[in-house]
Amino acid sequence: MNLIDLNSTKEGLQQQLKSNGWLYEGETLQSIQKPGDGNMNVVLRIITNKRSFILKQSRPYVAKYQDIGAPLARIDVEYQFYRTVKDPLAQSHFPAILAYDPSHYLLQMEDLGDCRDMTYWYQEREIQQEALDHLIDLLSIIHAQEVPPNYPKNLELRQLNHQHIFVLPFLEDNGFGLDDVQKGLQALSLPYKKDAEVKALVATIGDRYLEEGNTLLHGDYYPGSWMSKKGKVFVIDPEFSFAGFPEFDLGVMAAHAIMATADKKYLKVILREYQGTADASLVSQVAGVEIMRRLIGLAQLPMERSLDEKEYLLRTARQMILL
Repeated sequence: MNLIDLNSTKEGLQQQLKSNGWLYEGETLQSIQKPGDGNMNVVLRIITNKRSFILKQSRPYVAKYQDIGAPLARIDVEYQFYRTVKDPLAQSHFPAILAYDPSHYLLQMEDLGDCRDMTYWYQEREIQQEALDHLIDLLSIIHAQEVPPNYPKNLELRQLNHQHIFVLPFLEDNGFGLDDVQKGLQALSLPYKKDAEVKALVATIGDRYLEEGNTLLHGDYYPGSWMSKKGKVFVIDPEFSFAGFPEFDLGVMAAHAIMATADKKYLKVILREYQGTADASLVSQVAGVEIMRRLIGLAQLPMERSLDEKEYLLRTARQMILL
């Protein structure tokens, strides 16, 4: 496989982009930057003598954990998502797609500039209601879009995600050293890894995640996929998108609001403001699973909490799953 090499020298990358027809006449690369710490894909900010833009490329592995294989076609899922959401309001909250080269699994995208991802929620332990309202409105619009018959099923990436959400965090011996994350976390996790009632419900929800649905999902609707710039919210990274059940996106969103604030009220807030139909019990259960997997699974968050605080969140999550 001969991919355009984003690890190339500045001169080499310039030549490759010129050959691809992605540079203006007389446009030259001045610098190459990393805009942030991406998990799944290789992402670069390209600054030229005329503009800046983003290059995003999928590889046959997870960029952050290169020993974990991942389907190359996820970049096509992202492209198809942006094409499918035609609502002008929603599009104004997405980065514009400048070009797409499926043969090299490469997107050229608008550079949103001086943004920060909204994982600062975890540090600030509070949520700006206006930003939350925008995010709920955007999700309502996404879910209301008509799903094309040929929309990617994204099953291979869903199967990978399924393992990390619904299976591995609930195994007693999954090879992931929780005490390396925080001393005492392994012992704290064991009652939940041994809870047969919780695990049975988690497995049922996991089966639902792998089924086909009728609602266009973002698939990873959490603060790492939300960007903030001068009070405006942007939504990025929809490579986990698929047609499924709306409660999945809603539950993930609620989970992160609850983890950031330790306030369960956000489950009701999101359901109240959401402009669609959703099963409140299923949203609660998905949120509970997401809280647990983020605390005792591989996909840890940039969130410092004491063991007592994590125990409170785990107890809350169990109640949300068991209803």
